[in-house]
Amino acid sequence: MTAVISKLDCVARIGLIVCLNAIPDARAETNGGIKLNETASTFARELIRQGDVIADDQGAWTEHRPSADQENEFIRVHGFAEYAKWHLGIDRRFSETSKRRYKFPYGDFKSVHRCGLLAVKARAGQYGYTNIKDVAAELVRAVKTKPKD
Repeated sequence: MTAVISKLDCVARIGLIVCLNAIPDARAETNGGIKLNETASTFARELIRQGDVIADDQGAWTEHRPSADQENEFIRVHGFAEYAKWHLGIDRRFSETSKRRYKFPYGDFKSVHRCGLLAVKARAGQYGYTNIKDVAAELVRAVKTKPKD
């Protein structure tokens, strides 16, 4: 009986060690797939500089975010390269011709939305994408400091 308990104890310990070692790997895989889209951050800065900004309130993004139909029409007319410019994250696990590749949208294909940047900042921070969160925070500050015309 003691030998059976000893074997079960050993198996349980090995299982615990395997599980504890798998957690960082799973986390790295999740966070490793999405990278900052430098082209999009440069594009957003330029739009803000030009005044193509809607300085709306936090929480308005659910109403202002483009619908799936609007996204599909934009892609049909302009292509995925232009669509990518409106997303601060790129998930390289997916094809360049897949909407799933592009994460953290911040605008409506015409203007940068402050509420979109705030949503990006919150979500990126929540999931540990520090570089995307920091760029979104920088862009929010740029929106706030843009001189009024």
